[in-house]
Amino acid sequence: MIQAKRGVPMAELIYKQIIADLKKRIFSGEFKEMRLPDERTLALEYEVSRSSIKRALTRMASDGIIFKKRGSGTFINPLYLKNESVFNYEEGKNLGVTDNFKMNGQKPQIKVLEFEVEKPTEELQRDLFLKPTDFVYKIVRLRLFENEPFMIETGYIPIKLVPDLTPKIISGSIFNYMQNEQNLSVTKSFLSVFAEPSTTRDQELLGLKDTEPAGIMEGIFFLDNGTPFEFSSMRFHYRYLKFNTFVSVEN
Repeated sequence: MIQAKRGVPMAELIYKQIIADLKKRIFSGEFKEMRLPDERTLALEYEVSRSSIKRALTRMASDGIIFKKRGSGTFINPLYLKNESVFNYEEGKNLGVTDNFKMNGQKPQIKVLEFEVEKPTEELQRDLFLKPTDFVYKIVRLRLFENEPFMIETGYIPIKLVPDLTPKIISGSIFNYMQNEQNLSVTKSFLSVFAEPSTTRDQELLGLKDTEPAGIMEGIFFLDNGTPFEFSSMRFHYRYLKFNTFVSVEN
């Protein structure tokens, strides 16, 4: 049975919890025939209204997780199972790596490599709307799954936005800290994804050969009030740089 959390609208909570649970059940192999139960059955299982089930299934279909075949039922997209992305953004959460990067249900561990204060370059001044007299934190962290490194993350955050940032905070989720302690969420981003030859540091930290590329994702993250919060450059081991999208063409 789905239960509400304090301060969260029931309708919003229900369909998101249904989606999260159905995804777990899909990846556990519960649905051997690649077909979901009908809406009525799911409504009885979760003890919710059929409208909540319909909303959850509609969202899952728009994300390419399932597809509906008229007259036959609702089926799991086999390509979704085959190509599960390391990046799994969950609606309603901030855009941090800790919350949205998962592999086999596990969140990444963090190893802090650098934590310094710098003057922003002209490019950072432009990207983060800073003055030449402003300062930024430079934070370099290594992300790992079960001690296997998959990403080097370099972020620049204006000190004036988080004057009390500490080594303890950056050892966890900075975005969650902003949400829980400052009541500000990181909800928007502009990101570019590309690949380039790996550097010596990539090879050392990510276990790449000098002939292997690094995947890059970089851009600006914004607070929900529109303020540019961080410029981040994330350098991946190429085998982890896989992101899925679902395109629907309307006639």
